[in-house]
Order: sequence, then C-alpha cells, then structure tokens
Amino acid sequence: MKLGKFELHLIEDGIFHLDGGAMFGVVPKVMWAKTNPADAENRIELVLQCLLIRTGQHNIVVDTGLGDKMKDRFLEIYSVDRTRNLRGGLEEQGLKPEDIDLVINTHLHFDHCGGNTVLGPDRRPVPAFPNARYIVQQAEWDEATNPNERTKASYLPENFMPIMEAGQLTLAHGEQEVIPGVHLMPTSGHTRGHQMVKIVSQGETAIYMGDLIPLVSQIRLPFVMSYDLYPMVTIEVKRAFLRQAAAEHWLLIFDHDPKFTMGYLAVENGELKLEPVSA
Repeated sequence: MKLGKFELHLIEDGIFHLDGGAMFGVVPKVMWAKTNPADAENRIELVLQCLLIRTGQHNIVVDTGLGDKMKDRFLEIYSVDRTRNLRGGLEEQGLKPEDIDLVINTHLHFDHCGGNTVLGPDRRPVPAFPNARYIVQQAEWDEATNPNERTKASYLPENFMPIMEAGQLTLAHGEQEVIPGVHLMPTSGHTRGHQMVKIVSQGETAIYMGDLIPLVSQIRLPFVMSYDLYPMVTIEVKRAFLRQAAAEHWLLIFDHDPKFTMGYLAVENGELKLEPVSA
C-alpha cells in the first residue's frame, strides 16, 4: 500500500506455532482461545510478517522471519510452514538480496532475525543481504550476546554474529531517524532493547510494532506474553502508545497476527478496537 510517497509491502516468511498459554501470560485460555484457538498441542498459529519499505531511494526490510537454517526438530516443535518466505516475496517485488540497503531488527529473537543470514557454500552462515546495513539497539545486542538461562534459547548466534563479523552491523542508541521518514522507537518490555519502527511520509504515519503488540487480541492491556522479560513495562508502554496511536490516527502493523495484518484504532463503547485495513 502507499503511505505518502513510500510503498509498504507486507511479506510473509511463513507461519509457525507457539504455546498459547505462553503467548497470553496470566490470561486464562477460556478467554484467549476465543480469538486465537489452539491445536491439540496447545499451540496457536502465528504468521511471520516482515515489512518492505520502498522510499524511492532505499529498499528497507524490517525483521527477517525464521530464515531457512532450522533443523528438522525445530521445524517439528514449532510446526513451521515456509511455503511463503521472505526471499520469494522480495523476488515478487523484483528485488534481489543485493538490492536491500537496510535491515532493521525489532529485536534478535530467532523468529525476527533468522533471515538475517543464510548458509554459504561452506555451510557457514553469512549475511543474507550483502550490501545492507543491519540496525539493532545496543541494549538488544548486549542481551543477545550475553544471554541467561531464560533467554539463550531465543538468541541464536548464527542469526546475528555473522553480521557483526562482516562489518555490516550498526548499533543504535535510543530513538533516531535512520533515513528521512524512518524512525526507531525503543520500547523495552518484551526485551530490554526491543524497538518499533515508525514510518512517516507526507503527513501519514505507520508503526511496525514488532512484539510490543504482536496480535490484535493483545491490544487489551493485560494481554501480555510470558515471553516478555519486563511485562509491567510492556503494559505501561502499551498504555501510552495506544493512546497516542488512536489520537494521531497511526496505521498499526502486526507482525504475528494470522488474520489481521494492519489497521487503525477506534473507540467503541469506551474500549479500543481495531478497524482492519487490507494491504
């Protein structure tokens, strides 16, 4: 779709499944299953939604999905289907990996940066986008490269260390405009260095929210993931962000919702509701 003078393209890197209870934290299953039904293994379906921003001068990818380096056991545990994938979606837009100028990772969990790298001829991971600058928050890099017992399963070095070794990594320090109209918005909450991406052009604004609000059902403040390392920070950031997004008519882009990819907020009976928009 058009956003001012920019083009926004949502590109799937397939689907996967995560435990529904973990995705909704303290919220009982009887409540979240109404909008996100679980399979026999108690897993809910999540889409891997990447964003391509075409500014006319730059081609920017926000988050890169799972990528194709996973082993069979991983594919089984998470019930992964990558019939649609980021590389194929970029080809549909007439783009080769060499055409991408900038990759922004909201954070470095495996489902958001797995496509940062691919296996080279020697079966070692190398940057998937050889001409791109990769941007992540310094705080996120620090957590990813020094994981603890709880976080190490989410941070897979093969997804990000080759970027640093190739000299393509840029570490951001807080909020900044990386190119005209494309801004980093740190949020913390999910991880200490999590960030959203704000796109502004000709008076229109869109927000790729990453895992601050991955599903439409999680617009409700108490609906916070167990995966969030700082859940009360998530709630307070959501409270302020949603208020501003509704007041300023921001287009919200969801990274994991299998039914609704984006929309605007409206107030209905005193509660925030999403008015979906088709890509």
